[in-house]
Amino acid sequence: MITSSQNPKLKLVRALLGRPKERRETEAFVVEGVRLVEEAVKANWQFQFVLFSDGLGERGKELVKTLTANQIEVEETSGDLLQNLSETETPQGILAVLQLSNLPIPDSPNFVLIPDQIRDPGNLGTLLRTAAAAGAQAALLPPETTDAFAPKVLRAGMGTHFRLPIHSMTWDEIREQIKDLQIYLADMNGRSCWETDLHQPLALIIGSEAEGASEEARKLTAQKIAIPMPGNIESLNAGVAGSVLMFEVLRQSSLNTRDTKGH
Repeated sequence: MITSSQNPKLKLVRALLGRPKERRETEAFVVEGVRLVEEAVKANWQFQFVLFSDGLGERGKELVKTLTANQIEVEETSGDLLQNLSETETPQGILAVLQLSNLPIPDSPNFVLIPDQIRDPGNLGTLLRTAAAAGAQAALLPPETTDAFAPKVLRAGMGTHFRLPIHSMTWDEIREQIKDLQIYLADMNGRSCWETDLHQPLALIIGSEAEGASEEARKLTAQKIAIPMPGNIESLNAGVAGSVLMFEVLRQSSLNTRDTKGH
């Protein structure tokens, strides 16, 4: 049982929770809570180790049994020490250090999300979670976008990271990856998304609410789309706006599929 705050495992967890550079150099990240650890198990993700405290509920205790049966290193930790590490308001008494790796991008993807300069972790996590729900095959993160494996992004993603290929790339790499796709930029001065044909293979760029899309993003396309808003509201936050647009892509794709089958 771990009882010292100077334990090497606890020091590693603190470093991984706090610094993107540490996550990149160590090639590891931390997930907290029963659900996220369960999702990692379901995805057969590579674990380094798991820490838990005696405050675990029944579901958590069953999870520890499963982890142990899968020969994953599990170690009990003093409840106070684990609570002090936690980034959540109500810690569940379990966290895992996982291998930082990227799921492969499928060949010829037809729907890609590019969250450009999204710096709010909650917004990025929401966009990634929605992308997975709406059937996107990948999320490509350009420079100046927050780290996808930061704790708050992981919590907002609710397990998305174990299902959706999420890759940080340079703009040159992104340009090469999406060269065969139509590219649309979310912009309040764009054409209505309801009136734009979005059923063809495409990449969707969502810029930050505060600054909009970067110059590099704007160089990629002249095609801009907007969400009609008859109410007296200037804009939506990036997470909400991106979610509306991604489900419009899904809606049009579904309609096109039904029309094709009908004929």
